[in-house]
Amino acid sequence: MDELRTKYLPLIDAAQDEAALEELRLAAIGKKGEVSLAMRSLGKMSAEERQEAGPRLNALKDEITSAIAAKKAALADAALDARLSEEWLDVTLPGRGGARGVAEGSVHPVSQVWEECTAIFADMGFRVAEGPQVESDWYNFDALNIPDHHPARGEMDTFYMHRADGDDRPPHVLRTHTSPVQIRSMQEHGAPLRIICPGRVYRADFDQTHTPMFHQIEGLAIGRDISMANLKWVLEEFFTAFFGTKVKTRFRASHFPFTEPSAEVDIQCSFEGGTVKVGEGDDWLEVLGSGMVHPDVLRAGGIDPDEWQGFAFGMGIDRIAMLKYGIPDLRAFFDSDLRWLRHYGFNALQVPTLRGGV
Repeated sequence: MDELRTKYLPLIDAAQDEAALEELRLAAIGKKGEVSLAMRSLGKMSAEERQEAGPRLNALKDEITSAIAAKKAALADAALDARLSEEWLDVTLPGRGGARGVAEGSVHPVSQVWEECTAIFADMGFRVAEGPQVESDWYNFDALNIPDHHPARGEMDTFYMHRADGDDRPPHVLRTHTSPVQIRSMQEHGAPLRIICPGRVYRADFDQTHTPMFHQIEGLAIGRDISMANLKWVLEEFFTAFFGTKVKTRFRASHFPFTEPSAEVDIQCSFEGGTVKVGEGDDWLEVLGSGMVHPDVLRAGGIDPDEWQGFAFGMGIDRIAMLKYGIPDLRAFFDSDLRWLRHYGFNALQVPTLRGGV
């Protein structure tokens, strides 16, 4: 065993590439390697000999395996350093010219729609509120009247942050909606209040219309006489401005823990040739959830529900971007494909305004 150690460790250290390293691995600890054959011979030894030789052979195999892994990592680091030195680029140099001799970039559709929504709601008196993306479960669930047994609190749906043993702090999650921003805004500013809360949110889901990280915008308005009629007007005005055509809405009774009464909102559309056209036809498409803020949520925000009431709504920025600009797959938003961005992206100077169009 000492001979095998003396033989292979220097060879591993001197290996120049991964191919040579793989040959040494096979020769030493492969199926027919010298160490493997030595381990097979343990069966021919007496119990006393196996008791002595077995641990030594295992230790030798672990030592060779560790040496191979360390050398492989060193070779990978060296290859990366060599590549970086060859591909070095001065990022302060001016960009290569486009079709007009000017370097061109583009704005991501999510960023563009984010700005469009902000412009429309700002015109109706809503200001933008922001909050942390890592939230305590109190802000993300308890303050929003979501009970302990609710499916959204399961680890199959929510990303929980790791807690060390003995950590007695409340659990934290990657926020599943931007509703915690509403609680923080109520606590900070009280009533009356009129805000929108755009931002990134996280849920354990991934398919053509769902991604683990996506973008959401929520709205909250609190006053003494606010009603569902105000909510309907705000949403209809928003959709008309956003899609550039008069859009009818339909409210369907639903249930959300943080609103009472609650309603899902559909918009008028038609399905023709595999595409959706908003604002025409006899079909309906569900786009958001809404309702009057639950009294328990107002209390969690430090507002007296006997004096104040309000409405709230929430929708996916990525979803309405898909509807407006005909993007078929939500996952493409996050693939970082420059060809896709050049096709669906916006000119950097194409700033959305209500007067100029959104």
